[in-house]
Amino acid sequence: MGGGWEQARDISRRMGQAIGGAGRAGVRAGRATASGAVRAGRATARGARKAGRATRKLTYAGGAGRTGLGRLIELSAGNSAADALVTVALASTVFFGVPVGEARGSVALYLVITMLPFGLLAPFVGPILDRFRSGRRYVMAGTLFGRGLLCFAMAAAVGAGDLPTLFIGALGVLVLSKAYNVSRAAIMPSVLPADITLVSANARVALFTLVAAGVAVPVGAGLTAWLGSAVVLRVAMPAFLLLGVAAVRLPRHVDSPDQEEEGVAPRWRTLLKVGPAVAEAVWANVALRIFSGFLVFFLLFLVQDKAVPWLAAPAAAASFFDVPRTIALLALAAGLGGLAGAAVANWTRNHSPQVIVLVTLAVTAATTTATAVLFGLWTALAVSLVTAFAQELGKLALDAIVQREIGEEVRSSTFGVVEAVLQFAWVFGGLLGLVLSLTRSSLAGFVAPAVALTGALGWLLVTRRGRVRAAEAKLARQRAEDPDQQRTETLDRTKPLTNPGGG
Repeated sequence: MGGGWEQARDISRRMGQAIGGAGRAGVRAGRATASGAVRAGRATARGARKAGRATRKLTYAGGAGRTGLGRLIELSAGNSAADALVTVALASTVFFGVPVGEARGSVALYLVITMLPFGLLAPFVGPILDRFRSGRRYVMAGTLFGRGLLCFAMAAAVGAGDLPTLFIGALGVLVLSKAYNVSRAAIMPSVLPADITLVSANARVALFTLVAAGVAVPVGAGLTAWLGSAVVLRVAMPAFLLLGVAAVRLPRHVDSPDQEEEGVAPRWRTLLKVGPAVAEAVWANVALRIFSGFLVFFLLFLVQDKAVPWLAAPAAAASFFDVPRTIALLALAAGLGGLAGAAVANWTRNHSPQVIVLVTLAVTAATTTATAVLFGLWTALAVSLVTAFAQELGKLALDAIVQREIGEEVRSSTFGVVEAVLQFAWVFGGLLGLVLSLTRSSLAGFVAPAVALTGALGWLLVTRRGRVRAAEAKLARQRAEDPDQQRTETLDRTKPLTNPGGG
């Protein structure tokens, strides 16, 4: 019995030693894991600080830090990221979820129901903002605070399945987002450094907003899949509130003093009153926006119906690109095109924005014509990339023209009308794409827009040539009616270049 007890004690002692060793090993493993987590956290923090410093150098380059443009770029990037979180969180709801897998009638109904209220409200945004020019910082902050509160309401509506509240909240987010963009575009000339053109400044804002949205979309998608839409909306709420505080801290010179117009009643800005330069840029962008909406839905349903050469029955078996991969490639091409448009706009420092607008329209018309003749996967990707590129670059040039040509007292109104017109143009193009996709013919679908784009370009060139000739004729009449002025101009041209000061 004594030997049995000794064996039992020996076994229990060995088990205790084993358990103790395992515990010590667990503690060491826990310490190693914690130490590794701390090191990884420190490395991530260092990387974030380096990325932040590099971003700050880019946003504040060229004097943008002195004028407030750098702060505006950072604020707009944060606004874009928060908007992307809201869009991803609501991607499966009735407002944001385009029923692409359903019948064309459902998609058309979606376009009309969701975009019509927004398009009707957008023109009212500009005149309201024009009445608060002396407090534009607070107006921008109000659009951010308002979206934060709407995110809180929509988070509760998502959990309860309250679709009316969700619809109204999503519409409010869209309108306030558009109001922010209109205000941001209106104050751009007041924060413009001397060494940067309007096109380049707009391009910087667009480039950083696109990158911020591109980073926020996968993050938001992951959080939505893990935690749900309501949690992502609650994350977006404090983001908007913090951005609102940052908007209030913009430089004070972005606020313009209110000026009373003597003898002039407040009037609505229409396309008939913006001048020929702005009207020309608007109509060119309308053509591009119609084709952009057309291309999205035409190619989408053409691919889903497998009415494309690489998805047809004989070639489908050997083709690597099925329907989901084709749609993903087209979306990737469009995203890269938008980024390229913003990047190229930042380089076009000394080029006229009017020329840029016409060039984008010409490039799009030529690419569409080539796609109609040589339709295939690569030409479809090319036309998607070029269209997104032209739309982004043309819109940035249009913003610069409006900022340069339109007075500050009605600049926000003009931007409001322009944004509404472009929104309606995109929806109209999408409806045309739905209709023409019924033909299941790529030739018919691309020949019509190619002819329309070429015709729009020709009409704009003819009208521009007519304006130039009219201006030349007017100048010739003025010289003929005032011979003294003509002699003065002749003497000025023939006078030797001397320095009267003797220096």
